[in-house]
Amino acid sequence: MSIATPSMATYDYIIIGAGAGGLMLAEALGKDPFFKDKSILLLDKDSKNNNDRTWCFWENSTGDFDSILHKTWSKIYFGGPTYDAKLNIAPYSYKMIRGIDFYSSYKTKIAAYPSITFKTDKVLQIEDLDRDVLVKTESSTYSAKKVFNSILDYQVLKTQTKYPLLQQHFIGWFVKTEKPVFDLDQATFMDFSIPQKGNTRFMYVLPFSETEALVEYTLFSENLLPEAEYEEAIASYLLEKLQCGSYSILEKEKGNIPMTCFDFNVFNSKNILHIGMAGGWAKPSSGYTFRYAWKKTKLLVSFLKEDKPLHYFSKKDRFWYYDLLLLDILAKDNSKGEIIFGQLFKNRSPQLIFKFLDEETTIWEDLKIITACPIADFTKALLRRLF
Repeated sequence: MSIATPSMATYDYIIIGAGAGGLMLAEALGKDPFFKDKSILLLDKDSKNNNDRTWCFWENSTGDFDSILHKTWSKIYFGGPTYDAKLNIAPYSYKMIRGIDFYSSYKTKIAAYPSITFKTDKVLQIEDLDRDVLVKTESSTYSAKKVFNSILDYQVLKTQTKYPLLQQHFIGWFVKTEKPVFDLDQATFMDFSIPQKGNTRFMYVLPFSETEALVEYTLFSENLLPEAEYEEAIASYLLEKLQCGSYSILEKEKGNIPMTCFDFNVFNSKNILHIGMAGGWAKPSSGYTFRYAWKKTKLLVSFLKEDKPLHYFSKKDRFWYYDLLLLDILAKDNSKGEIIFGQLFKNRSPQLIFKFLDEETTIWEDLKIITACPIADFTKALLRRLF
């Protein structure tokens, strides 16, 4: 039964969360003539006026986000005991977007669409009542035919046991060094030459000049560290590995991305769909989210034109199963990351690896990737899942 009343604000679509997924979806709906008569409400507890994160992705051509890119790199460095090399990634380039630039650009775009309203408010409750959805916030109550929710309930992921949950957690420093130590054209993709301490740990470096860079200490592991441990590792890397001399910290960032093949569709219903990280839009095996969300948004816009129940949108494919096997291995022995990624980059080109992670490979190319990794570990993981 519908609960909308004459005094209640009603919309065709409500999008909860103005992060990457929410803003991409709002903009995609706003510019598509098919949805020109649809009323859309975008809700977020934050006004999105701060530079709270950076997003990176690889792309083998020009793209939709080129106008707001902060920096691109044509080469990457992969380092560690198993493999150590500087790699040319053409025709791919590695691209970086600052959060503030993305927010500013997309808020300007959606402001030009009269069908979209952006309100700053905190959502308290969402309820699917079959014919419509009730959304209660701190200041109001709304109803909508469809709701897209990007609020992640991390606790549900932690309490379930069917699928392993690792966390990609990191702290990064934007630094300026006393002397030139960074290669401007080369991003450090993964540097495993640091102590692993039983985990999968690596340094990630994005240089903006010979003396300025983002340096991040990143782990794929079950548990977070005390904040001081991340910062001690970054300081040690700057002074001992890069021998940068004195340096200053300009900014800091930190993040935590769930790496899991958990079936996020259990959160969905006929009229509610979870998007972004709350919908499993972070690539489970890598944690990369931005371009994955962009591709999911395109699929979702096409799906909405078919007017099907929203819980029919999510589907598992063979790439989901590949990710599951990797996470099973790392959950069982978290120290395996260095040798898995090391053998992969040693035996296969970065171009093929990027294509595989973008889920654009053929079955034959999939086999090339799988056979480049430690076969025994993946075979055991497969047998554990089957039996």
